[in-house]
Amino acid sequence: MALDASSVALEARNLAKSYGSVKVLHDIDLQMGEGEFLVLVGPSGCGKSTLLNCIAGLEEITGGALAIGGRDVTQEPPKDRDIAMVFQSYALYPTMTVGENIGFGMKIRRVPKVQAEAKTREVATLLQIDHLLERLPAQLSGGQRQRVAMGRALVRDPKLFLFDEPLSNLDAKLRVEMRAEIKRLHKTTGASIVYVTHDQIEAMTLASRIVVLKDGYVQQIGTPQEIYDTPANTFVADFMGSPPMNLIPAEVVDGGVRAGGQAIAMPVPEGVRGAVTLGIRPEHLGLGGRDLNVVPTMIENTGAECYLSFQLGGVDVTARVPGRLDEDRTEAVGLSIEQTGLCLFDAESGVRLPLT
Repeated sequence: MALDASSVALEARNLAKSYGSVKVLHDIDLQMGEGEFLVLVGPSGCGKSTLLNCIAGLEEITGGALAIGGRDVTQEPPKDRDIAMVFQSYALYPTMTVGENIGFGMKIRRVPKVQAEAKTREVATLLQIDHLLERLPAQLSGGQRQRVAMGRALVRDPKLFLFDEPLSNLDAKLRVEMRAEIKRLHKTTGASIVYVTHDQIEAMTLASRIVVLKDGYVQQIGTPQEIYDTPANTFVADFMGSPPMNLIPAEVVDGGVRAGGQAIAMPVPEGVRGAVTLGIRPEHLGLGGRDLNVVPTMIENTGAECYLSFQLGGVDVTARVPGRLDEDRTEAVGLSIEQTGLCLFDAESGVRLPLT
């Protein structure tokens, strides 16, 4: 996505990072607009935190260039990059009150006391912790401490906010609440945010655009819907989605593909023959159709919906269907396939093939 230079919050050009002979980031190219919420996502060891640290200046870039707000900062130290960072660890001063923790950076920068107090209260009100300003960190819950850490960053009003897995220390319920809080905060402030997570649900719900990384390479950059609907390859298809996309060995036949001995009518790319990988999202399989006839291997009822598992093409496949089914059911089930939800991938490279 090409942006006007005046509206670019962050740009990386052929950015590379090596530790000795080991290259951990490979020629990263990305551009982020003002006010975007860009999420870096991928499994452990994919390079997402290293990339964030390179953006922050905490890691030295070994190749390429980096610009923040249109200004080249490749060689600049962190203090001159006009960024604010929120870490996985809250890193609060235990002997300071909430108000003192939020305002400490302004004190160091010798911001006038009246101005600093007003800014502290403004940010605390935005984060809904203005009633906690006199408390110490030990008197706060995990979610409240994370709000304080965010408040300390917000008073800076920087060009770029960097979040490094800020919710990973919280329990599941609190993570959902804080995710909503961060989304609300972004809508309210219009801040430019780069956010690192290994949780694809966080990525899908928070991001304006997502950067999917694997082994230091960018796999795909796109909106959450683009990433979900048209994954660039089988890695993205498998990583983004819960449950993930079903990836089924198949072969091209006249008028469609054949998987596990069953023919599936669908458009296929011109000139493609032989082995392919068929991708079907679990929610694109429905009960009561004639597209597939399968024998359940497991049925899991979750309340509003159930997961029906079966074998096709030698792999386990999951259908997510509304309602409940008898968990002891063993007779064959007819399933429909939503054609618009189908993907085909090259069997060797894993790259998605354009459908005709």
